[in-house]
Amino acid sequence: MIRFYFHPTPNPAKVALFLEEAGIEYEALPVDTKKGEQYSDAFLKINPNGKVPAIVDTDGAGGKEVRVFDSSAILLYLAEKTGQFLGDDADRGELLSWLFFIASGVGPFSGQAVHFQHAAPQPLDYAVNRYRREIERHYGVLNTHLAGRDHVVGDSYTIADISLWGWIDRAPVVMKGESIPLESFPHLARWFDFVNSRQAVERARKLLASHAFKTEMDDVAKRALFPSNFPK
Repeated sequence: MIRFYFHPTPNPAKVALFLEEAGIEYEALPVDTKKGEQYSDAFLKINPNGKVPAIVDTDGAGGKEVRVFDSSAILLYLAEKTGQFLGDDADRGELLSWLFFIASGVGPFSGQAVHFQHAAPQPLDYAVNRYRREIERHYGVLNTHLAGRDHVVGDSYTIADISLWGWIDRAPVVMKGESIPLESFPHLARWFDFVNSRQAVERARKLLASHAFKTEMDDVAKRALFPSNFPK
């Protein structure tokens, strides 16, 4: 059994999609990050970094209970455990390269672009420009790579596609002000439409919407989401 700790944000969305694609048994456990539930003693034992997603595999190697945190680590762990969505052995280097390109580039730069365009208490033109331009560069790298390709890696659907979907799904928020956010990236847009049409995506979205999370961005939420902004 996989216990899956989630909030309806891009990184947990990746894991939700994998679980639905793989068809493995799991229990979904909501963590309301705007209420600060990620800092509870119980959750910090699962992820000391106080972030979602995280999983606990109650039937790990040797029957041992295993915790895994960080979305890329979770995807790789589950893919290796189930033998699914790893692609061909010959493409292993490519798989790892794109998986970590998403983890170290697309994800964090998208997150910062969203923060400075939507959540920063004061407008900071330099920060908005830096992160928005850099995520546009990342989109360009992906667009070039996906020309003539149906998948990020090789000839099959892999955890690289699953991981990238989680963030490209948020392109309308990342690319604030663009009525068609992927218009300048047609190959990336075509790829996204292909992945987004999968039945497992619909099931993952249903899971992510299955809990009534806190929506108010009040002082409690701001302290929970941006603790470094508040002196202790």
